[in-house]
This record gives sequence, C-alpha cells and structure tokens, in this order.
Amino acid sequence: MPVVQYRGMNLVVPENESEFLGYFEAARQHKLVMKKCTACDLIRYPPGAGCPWCQSLEWTWQEVSGKGTIYTYEIIVHSIQPGFRDITPLPVIVVELDEQRGVPTPQEGVRLIANLVDAQFQPEQEANVAIGKRVQVVFQDLSEDFTLPQFQLSNESPQGAVWQFPS
Repeated sequence: MPVVQYRGMNLVVPENESEFLGYFEAARQHKLVMKKCTACDLIRYPPGAGCPWCQSLEWTWQEVSGKGTIYTYEIIVHSIQPGFRDITPLPVIVVELDEQRGVPTPQEGVRLIANLVDAQFQPEQEANVAIGKRVQVVFQDLSEDFTLPQFQLSNESPQGAVWQFPS
C-alpha cells in the first residue's frame, strides 16, 4: 500500500503488517472486518496475533455489520496534531459493535475507537453526540489505495438509556 496523506499525516500499512493489512484491504472494498478465532469463535479487536480469551493463534477475517452503539466518547477541543486543529471540536468515540455485544462476559464486547463524522466526513456536532446513540460505519476513500473506516450516527433508535456530557 502506498503512503497516503490524511490531514497532514502519512498513513501507510506496510505489506508485511499482518495485524492490520487485511483490515485495510477489506476497507478498500467498503467492508469492515475483524479477526475471529477459529478455536473459540470469538471476534477480537484490535486484531492481535493471539486470541485474548483462549490464546489460540488460529484465526480468520470475519465481516461484521458495522453497526453499533456509542459506548463512550471524548470531544477533542485542542488538537496537538496540526491537521486536526481546523476541525475541532472533534468527537472521538468508542463503538461497541452489535456483533458479540456482552460476550464473552456482560462487561465485554467488540469495541473500537473511531472518529464520528457527518455525511460530508466533517466532525459530527457535539450536541448530537451521546453514549447509547446508534452508529454505523462509513468509508472515506482517501485514494484509490486507501480507505479509512469512520462512523456516523444512524437512524436507528438507541437500545437503552442515552447519556451526554452536561453542557
């Protein structure tokens, strides 16, 4: 994969990067994938070499729906990275994907960190961000060779209580 610029940063996934190469190759096809252990059938993220639950080194890529819930979030109001200074405040969310929610225990699930963007890939307005709101993956094509998975609010109703930082 060639080097791609995103907000002044070089994004590159080396050809020998076995942990994330398949993730970004699938993203180019607008698919969200996670590693799935072939021994215990649990999905994991980040896509490390070994299963954190059974320690098996056997896995396969599993396509997931890309739908989930905001588990928690942070509003970045001061960016250290110069390329993000002009788009603050920027919501960064932890998405709990629908797949494997509450598994292997009620406190665990498949969670990943992502930017929360609107339909134009600009930061979602802070007033719209809340824990419990539903989100879905969207794919931002940065070049022919690099696509960045991001998330945006979905039209689905929350599955439980919604909480927001007090203003």
